[in-house]
Amino acid sequence: MDASPINDNFLMRVVTLALFQLGRRRWYRRWQKQPNLGVLHISSKVSLRCSQRTLLNEGRALQIVKQNTSLPVPKVYCSFKYRGRVYILMERMPGKSLSKGWVFRSDESKAKILAQLQSMIAELRKVPRPLGQPPRNGVSDAGTASTASTTNNTDNTNVVSGIDGGQFYDGNLPNKRYWGPFATVEDFHRALKGGLVKVPDDYTEERFDDLRKLVALHESYVASPPVLTHGDLSANNILADGDTVTAIIDWETAAWMPAYWEYTNAWHVNPYNPYWQEEVGKFLDEWPEELEMEKLRRKFFDQY
Repeated sequence: MDASPINDNFLMRVVTLALFQLGRRRWYRRWQKQPNLGVLHISSKVSLRCSQRTLLNEGRALQIVKQNTSLPVPKVYCSFKYRGRVYILMERMPGKSLSKGWVFRSDESKAKILAQLQSMIAELRKVPRPLGQPPRNGVSDAGTASTASTTNNTDNTNVVSGIDGGQFYDGNLPNKRYWGPFATVEDFHRALKGGLVKVPDDYTEERFDDLRKLVALHESYVASPPVLTHGDLSANNILADGDTVTAIIDWETAAWMPAYWEYTNAWHVNPYNPYWQEEVGKFLDEWPEELEMEKLRRKFFDQY
């Protein structure tokens, strides 16, 4: 299940659907200079997010971040699902993507921006998880009934899930579009390996040594409670005006994830932005062992 809608009254639905019909017109897209139908820039102040992979989860993430931090994120005016498609009407944020011209910035300019990002992520890490929200389907994706669903204990401290306890999206995960929820980080790790807990002894080829190492790293991992995670802190998703960060956008992969997930996902950069790999450790806590874990996972288990 997805997250809760926001301000989805009849009037807001009608207005949003009308704006969607306007925004998808070719002449309007040419006027607004926007080839991407996933995000429609209705005006200089309003955007409408609506694609096949858009989830209510993104709207709820923005709402929680807006309510609990000073991070520059879009205000959500409404979000709802209509005929199988999710619509999120939100504030359009100023600034240009860091991917445009980052390599031409001075070291001083880069340092100013990275320092701001470091402060913002530190603030994001302190956002408390809403209590009383067990996994919304009652069973983890790994097939293990959650504690919350079996004992009526609504403590969700260790659950890996979307913002409201449901599924989450991450294009770096294998085989399927939506994942979770998982009762524990351990369940999540096992699911990443397709349920594998031991490499058979007759797998004697040298290449399986790395697979055994991955299993050992996952099984010995000492998990801390999942934290609120953006999930895709690429240069494309950070806007700036001069040396000032003006927005962090595209929260579609936001979820309650293991503490290392932000770093390892950001490190595995968009192939068009290889320079960003050198920067992520300057504003995110580095997790070297967990990075090795993810490198091995991606080696053996295909991405989506």
